Amino acid sequence: MAKKNSRNTRSKIVSAAWKLFYEQGYEDTTIEEIVERSGTSKGSFYHYFPGKDALLGTLSTLFDEKYEELMPKLSPDMSCYDKLIYLNQELFFMVENTVPLDLLAGMYSSQLVTKGEKHLMDYNRVYYKLLRSITAEAQEKGEFRADVPANEIMRAYALCERALLYDWCLCDGNYSLTRYSAQILPLFLGGFLK
Repeated sequence: MAKKNSRNTRSKIVSAAWKLFYEQGYEDTTIEEIVERSGTSKGSFYHYFPGKDALLGTLSTLFDEKYEELMPKLSPDMSCYDKLIYLNQELFFMVENTVPLDLLAGMYSSQLVTKGEKHLMDYNRVYYKLLRSITAEAQEKGEFRADVPANEIMRAYALCERALLYDWCLCDGNYSLTRYSAQILPLFLGGFLK
């Protein structure tokens, strides 16, 4: 139980921080505001994070929380292809409407130069476990080709999503990420359909 409460406290801090970053900008958000919005304490904040900068590496946590929220909405009647499209559209809508573009770009650039943990590539994340499960299910049901391992399909899908996000950052968000992905992702996934 203590581990779950610990995860919930950290999650509250991360969620509150990113909402504030979106509303008022990273520079104008204080630790005190994050603590107040999250309903936690300053001690809790510093237990999980050495400072505000450490929150920049938590965007993948925010993404995983979104996936956990979406998982119960995946109907068993949906095709695996439709599940992947649905997850992508929901996440990209959230990104487009709640994640500051400069912070998203900063996270991607920091992952390119970091010598430490590359949280975006952590295959133990909820994101990768969910994708692995859906791609394996797609192969079991005969929806996706069986000549490509499920893990490779999962990795290729994640690569496509990262590419779409990266391009959106490069273009300063001057187009709808959600709409563009709705055009491109089906073309990409079509290569794996049986």
